[in-house]
Amino acid sequence: MSVDSEPGTGTAKKALDRFFEISKRGSTMSREVRGGFVTFFTMAYIVVLNPLILAGGADETGAKLPIAALAAGTALVAGVMTILMGVVARFPLALAAGLGVNALVAYEIAPEMTWADAMGLVVIEGVLIAILVLTGLRTAVFKAVPTQLKTAIGVGIGLFLMIIGLVDAGFVHRVPDAANTTVPVELGLGGTLVTWPTFVFVVGLMITLVLFVRKVKGAILIGILSTTVISIIVEAIAGLGPAVVKAGGWSLNVPALPGQIIDTPDLSLIGQFNVLDSWSTAGPLVVLMFVFTLLVTDFFDTMGTMVAVGQEGGLLDADGMPPRSTEILLVDSIAAAAGGAASVSSNTSYVESASGVGEGARTGLASVVTGVLFLVAMFFAPLVKVVPFEAASTALVVVGFLMMTAVRQIDWSDYTIALPAFLTITLMPFTYSISNGIGAGVISYVILKAATGKVREIHPMMYGIAALFVLYFARGPLESWIL
Repeated sequence: MSVDSEPGTGTAKKALDRFFEISKRGSTMSREVRGGFVTFFTMAYIVVLNPLILAGGADETGAKLPIAALAAGTALVAGVMTILMGVVARFPLALAAGLGVNALVAYEIAPEMTWADAMGLVVIEGVLIAILVLTGLRTAVFKAVPTQLKTAIGVGIGLFLMIIGLVDAGFVHRVPDAANTTVPVELGLGGTLVTWPTFVFVVGLMITLVLFVRKVKGAILIGILSTTVISIIVEAIAGLGPAVVKAGGWSLNVPALPGQIIDTPDLSLIGQFNVLDSWSTAGPLVVLMFVFTLLVTDFFDTMGTMVAVGQEGGLLDADGMPPRSTEILLVDSIAAAAGGAASVSSNTSYVESASGVGEGARTGLASVVTGVLFLVAMFFAPLVKVVPFEAASTALVVVGFLMMTAVRQIDWSDYTIALPAFLTITLMPFTYSISNGIGAGVISYVILKAATGKVREIHPMMYGIAALFVLYFARGPLESWIL
C-alpha cells in the first residue's frame, strides 16, 4: 500500500494518526505534509512584508523598529502559534501577523505613544479576546450567525483570496490616479499584460490548473515550486528587480538564488511592550477606541477564516461549526497577545491556510508542518525570499475557485438571506476586508428579517452583533470626535 493511502503502520505513526484524527478525517500523512508546505509558501511573504509595514511607521518620539528584528520575531511567533494551533486545536489553520492590523498599529496607534505602549495595547486586546473565549461569549456569537450567512462568509473569502492573488501577482493593478478615471483597478500595467512577472504568473497558473484538473497529487505545491523555478530563470535573464524600484518588476520578493543561505535571527524586540503608560500618554478614550477597533477586527476576521477553511475541507458540522472551535478561538486570542509581546503586531488566523486544505490537509498536523517551516525561516530567511508573490499567488486563485463552489448552498429565492449573503460575498473583495463583509451581512440580515416580520428568525445575539458593527463602521467619525 502506498504512503499516500495509509497514515502509517509504525507505533509512532499510529499515535499521530489517532491524535490528529488523520484517518478519521479522510486524510493521510503525506497530504498533511504537502498541505503544510503549501500553506507556508502562500504565507511566507509575511516574514518580509510585516517588517516593511511596521518599520515604515514611527512612534511619538520618532523611533522606528529595526527590520531584521521584526523579521525574526514575525517568523518566531508565527511558527510557535501555528504549531500550538495544530497541537491544541488540531485544525489546519496557520497564524501570523495580521495585515491591516499591523498598518493600524504602525500608522495610527504608534504615533500617539511609544512602540512599547502600542504593542501593550495589542497584548490587552489579545487578553480581552481570550476572556471572551473562556466565558463562552465568542463561541456563542459564532453560533448565533445563521448557517447560510456563514456559507456566504466562506464564499466571500474565496473571492477575497482570488483578488489578493491577482493583485499580488500584478495581473490586476491599482490605477495610479484613480480619482481621474472611471475605474479604480486595471488589467496588468496600463491595461495590458506586458510585464515578465505577470507572464510568469499566467504560465504558473496554467500549469497549476492543468495539474489540478488532472488530479495530480501535490498540484498546488508543484505549481508554486515550478513557477518559482521559472521566475528565477526569468530574473537571471532579464534582471527585473523589485516593482518599487522599476515598473514591471516583481511585487515583493525578487526570485534570485541568494548569496547567503543562513542568517542569525535577531530576537531583541521580544518582551518590549508596556500595558499601562498608553492610558496616561494618549488618554483613556483614545486607548479604548484603538482597543475596540483591534478587538472587532480580530474577533470577526478569525470567525470568517475558520468557517472558510472548515468549509473548504468539509470539516463543518450541521450548524456550520468546525471541530474544536473553542480551542481554535483560544489559540487565536493567545496569538494576538503573543504578537504584541514580541513587538510584531497582533497575530491572527490566515485565510491562506485554505490553500493547504485545497492540497488535501484536514488536520492539525499540517499546521505543525507549517509552524516548523516558519521557525526554520528564522535561520533561512534568504531562502524564503526566493519565492515571489507571482508564484505563491497561483495557489490563491485555485483555492478561491474551490471556495466559490459553496455558493450553491445559499437559498437565493429567500431575499432576506440572499441579499445579506450577496453583500457579504461582494464587499469582502471590493473593500479588501473580511470584517467589512461580515458586518454588512449581519446588519442587513437583522434589518431585512425585522422589516419582513420575521423577527423570530433572528437570534437575540444578532442584535448586539449588528449594533457592534454599526459602531465599527462609525469609528471614523467617533475617532475624529474623540481625538
